[in-house]
Amino acid sequence: MSEEQTEEIRPTSISQLRPKMRLEGVVRRTELYGAFIDLGLERDGMVHISQLSDRRVDKVTDVVKEGDRVTVWVTDVDPKQGRIALTMVEPPQVEWRDLKEGQVYTGRIIRMERYGVFVDIGASRPGLLHNREMGGRVVRDPSELFRVGDEVEVRITALDRQKRRIDLTMEDRIDTSSDEDEEDEEERLTALELAFRRAEKGERRPRKRSRPVETRRGVRTAQEDIFRRTLEQHGDERSL
Repeated sequence: MSEEQTEEIRPTSISQLRPKMRLEGVVRRTELYGAFIDLGLERDGMVHISQLSDRRVDKVTDVVKEGDRVTVWVTDVDPKQGRIALTMVEPPQVEWRDLKEGQVYTGRIIRMERYGVFVDIGASRPGLLHNREMGGRVVRDPSELFRVGDEVEVRITALDRQKRRIDLTMEDRIDTSSDEDEEDEEERLTALELAFRRAEKGERRPRKRSRPVETRRGVRTAQEDIFRRTLEQHGDERSL
């Protein structure tokens, strides 16, 4: 539900509440563990101390006091039990479970470093757009191209859900490893096709030239004569 929709819809009962719905309320009372908010409904909502801020809170009264008007978001609702869980930390537009590689977002640069910029794409953590991913250009310092607050269109290239890290790129390229494999395959197929065509035409690889049959026969005849004369010579020697 968009922020415009939540502003237009004014719930009149707990059953109309939905997660991420944005509401205005007044702090009715505070406890050690949180604050109870009057939403104008049949039951008050409760903001746990851990949901009062995105920073550590030691005392509830350090953040809110009775009578304060606050903006809250619904995190959970149980109409049967009459329980309304609230947060004062604006929930992310994009949940971690919904993030996927290849998704394209329009984000806002919120921090700059020498090696890249951090882009808010609506998730609980910003993504890193490294210098080498800035459109294929050689960028030594991101300040050459951007300023904090600039909007950029980026694509998710990698996710580390354990470390809550998002890697981004401005390039539209897709992994070309498969393309390279296809090119190699085409080259191999072309070589096979050439070999097949040669076979069809009756072409063969050149063979080593051998001596004519007549020459081989002449060599064998000469060898046989030498062998015969040798035997005859040995026979003559025995007769002596």
